Amino acid sequence: MDGKVAKPSGILVTRIAERQYGLVSIGQLRRCGVSDDAVRGRAALGQLHRVHRGVYALGHLALSPEARWMAAVLALGGGPRGGGAVLDHWGAAVSHRSALSLWNLLPVNRVPCDVIVAGDGGRARRAGIRVHRSLSLRSGDVTLHRGIPVTTPERTIADLREAISTRRSGVIGGYELRKAIRQANVFGLPIGYRDARVRTRSDLEGDFVRLCRRHRLPPPEVNVRVGPYLVDFLWREWRLVVETDGYLYHRGEVAFQDDRARELGLMRRGFEVLRLSELQLNEEPAQVAEALAARLALAGDVAERREAIKPGRAAGTGR
Repeated sequence: MDGKVAKPSGILVTRIAERQYGLVSIGQLRRCGVSDDAVRGRAALGQLHRVHRGVYALGHLALSPEARWMAAVLALGGGPRGGGAVLDHWGAAVSHRSALSLWNLLPVNRVPCDVIVAGDGGRARRAGIRVHRSLSLRSGDVTLHRGIPVTTPERTIADLREAISTRRSGVIGGYELRKAIRQANVFGLPIGYRDARVRTRSDLEGDFVRLCRRHRLPPPEVNVRVGPYLVDFLWREWRLVVETDGYLYHRGEVAFQDDRARELGLMRRGFEVLRLSELQLNEEPAQVAEALAARLALAGDVAERREAIKPGRAAGTGR
């Protein structure tokens, strides 16, 4: 009789684990007719491997990133309850930095898995899991992706914005979030109107001003007119213009041609134009500062000789 019971229970456990990246919760084992004593016995035989308290891997512990995320959800949510919305069914969801990786917006890392649960308490800390509790979490904020409960891209980014603004440690940096937002736009993921525009012009300008201050460059004028053109940054004494571009502001053939005509117009007025991308400001600030310092130094030398060189007049002729 024991043999007849064990066979169907083993099949049920295997089928559940196949849907959950090789994982099963203690609640699911019990519902399949596997007693706690049997669980301990199977663990001793190497048939079950404990991942978190109440969560087991079937047969081995070579867990994929998806399996680690699912294990964390099972540990905090207790396993599927049946029926209802995704959040109600699972009781927890992958969130924050881990959710960005699950959505392929940032590379997977090995830090603790981020999991969000509704409410403000009642769940102890778990090793390898960073627990986020939220009173604002709603059913519509959680969906299934790759079969794993996860906060939607819009909710994920909103949670991370809040974490950054409150300086919560160990979650994510501002640069990583901007990188994820750009990737979400590439994929066409719904992330909210504000983030669909990536970053505002003032965001880029603020980054550039801080870069100049940090590297002790002369402060430029910001958003000033040079003839018919409104330029981002101007060092008037050195006759140097810097334009900062985000992809959404300067893409397409028409924008490309407009930018070239603008640069030519500024050059005709005796200004050098340096165009910097958002990616350069974010990823190569030291190199940008070095290039600017060199351009300003060179421009200072050139300015001393500029009056000797006029369009249509040979240098040194005085005519």
